[in-house]
Amino acid sequence: MIRDHREREDITIGLGVKVVLKKDQRTGKLTSGKVKKLLTNSKYHPRGIKVMLEDGQVGRVQEFL
Repeated sequence: MIRDHREREDITIGLGVKVVLKKDQRTGKLTSGKVKKLLTNSKYHPRGIKVMLEDGQVGRVQEFL
């Protein structure tokens, strides 16, 4: 099964991901962490599902670990 970082159903609590933080959107720098909370309510988002990592940082999922 191919997972898509833009589909909410493919992201679960505790999943290891790489996100782009708001402050890093221009550079595209990725931050790694585990998903604590899903913040996007829609089923799909073209720029990635917004999540909160376990350390409290918020960003859009770009890759899976």
